[in-house]
Amino acid sequence: MRITFQSQENIQNIMRHCGYFFIKQEQNELAFVRPLSSAGSGYPRFHIYVNMEKFPHETQINLHLDQKKPVYRGTTAHSGEYEGEIVEKETKRIKQILGL
Repeated sequence: MRITFQSQENIQNIMRHCGYFFIKQEQNELAFVRPLSSAGSGYPRFHIYVNMEKFPHETQINLHLDQKKPVYRGTTAHSGEYEGEIVEKETKRIKQILGL
C-alpha cells in the first residue's frame, strides 16, 4: 500500500511517532519496521520504504507486511503481503496519525 503526503518534519521523527524504527538506507529510500509481536524473531513485521527523492514536496511511503525472514542469505524473498485486511488497517492507522 502506498501513502503520499507532504511534511517539513524530519521523516525519522514522523516514522518514530507512527511506531516504526529505522533499519537502513538505500540510495533515496529509507527503510523502517514495526514488529507485530514481541517475539524475539522480529517477524511478522510491517516494513516501510520511504522514497525521499521529492522530499519535502512529496513523501511516498510504500508499506507491506513481512511474514517471515528471508530463507536464503542474500535474497529478498520474505513472503511479503502488499494488500489485505491487516495492511489496510495499518495504512488507516498511519493516515490517522499523520492527519490524512
